[in-house]
Amino acid sequence: MAKYYDALETRRGEAREAAQFGALREVIAAAQAGAPYWREALDGVDADTVTDRAALARLPVLRKSDLPERQERVPPFGGLATREAKAFRRLYLSPGPIVEPESDAPHWRFERALHAAGIGAEDVVANCFAYHMTPAGIMFDHACAGVGATVFPAGVGNTDQQVEAIAKLGISAYVGTPDFLRAILEKAEARGVDARGVTKALVTGGPLFPDLRNWYEGRGIAVRQCYGTAELGLISYETVPGEGMVCDEQAIVEIVRPGTGDPVAEGEVGEVVVTTFNPDYPLIRFATGDLSALMPGESPCGRTAPRLKGWMGRADQTTKVRGMFVHPGQVARAVKPYPEVARARLVVRESEGRDTLVLEVESDQQGDGLAQRLGEALRAECRLRGEVVFRAPGSLPNDGKVIDDQRDVGI
Repeated sequence: MAKYYDALETRRGEAREAAQFGALREVIAAAQAGAPYWREALDGVDADTVTDRAALARLPVLRKSDLPERQERVPPFGGLATREAKAFRRLYLSPGPIVEPESDAPHWRFERALHAAGIGAEDVVANCFAYHMTPAGIMFDHACAGVGATVFPAGVGNTDQQVEAIAKLGISAYVGTPDFLRAILEKAEARGVDARGVTKALVTGGPLFPDLRNWYEGRGIAVRQCYGTAELGLISYETVPGEGMVCDEQAIVEIVRPGTGDPVAEGEVGEVVVTTFNPDYPLIRFATGDLSALMPGESPCGRTAPRLKGWMGRADQTTKVRGMFVHPGQVARAVKPYPEVARARLVVRESEGRDTLVLEVESDQQGDGLAQRLGEALRAECRLRGEVVFRAPGSLPNDGKVIDDQRDVGI
């Protein structure tokens, strides 16, 4: 098997950016022409001027958390698609509920992740994702076909039949959630079935804990992870354990401060925002709600695309304080007019049955009544009073939190 899926994986960064933004300009033009939502959201945007990440960062963010309400109001796609529902190959309904369309042209792109996991034409793959209602099973079915692998459409559950398939079909690779393969292998061991033919796995949809990876490696199974969503397809994939996840060639990945569309510095934790190039269902600056960070440098595997540290939590930190909902975007708007503030977080605590708010800000300047002005800005945005406390630059935790709710609310 070739080391890389194709030459795109090792191209220079400048060539990658030029190609991606060329594709993006075409998608923006198609979205403006054919999708009601994008026609309104991108009103006044000249697609030809979106030539780099700075220009991209000026475009609005579309939040995944907003899709259910938007699709309820404008069924079935919320005005985001450039085709009618009947023009798509398949339609899916994922939890949320969120409707996802499948185009004729491949747009999920998990082939690179399979290739990086060593899965190819010599393999029979147990695809243990569901094949009904949600697209995960079909996603990986298409990808296996793309790398020439044979698929056993195993789906979820039925571990006894999964064990039988390993014995009868010569299963050599697995795709599914990280922990389900262990359940299958433990059932095989209990039944005295030799499952040593399974030597490769690509997992997603849950955390791959170090102990679980070690358990697989102790049985001769090389496990790699990938990260994607039903709407976007592949976002990033693991090539070398412990060295992050390489971003897909057909996706522009940004890390932004939660609640905003403002990119953060390399290494800082923030929300994953992704742009892909599907002209039938354009997703431009799609905020996933997941937290991660961009890693410096290139992967030791030789691939040159940016890398994510992996999944680091959820970005939706909305909380209720004194009967009022407070959103990360409100905190960000309160401090945005003050360039002397490097970072800020709103800490919520409880004292003697009463909620307390402390706006912690990193700044080496505290004069000119800055604390008072920040307190007034917080009250204007959130309609709540809070204390302002200054912290030394670089002292706040790099965990992506804009709202840190430290109250003990019980279970």
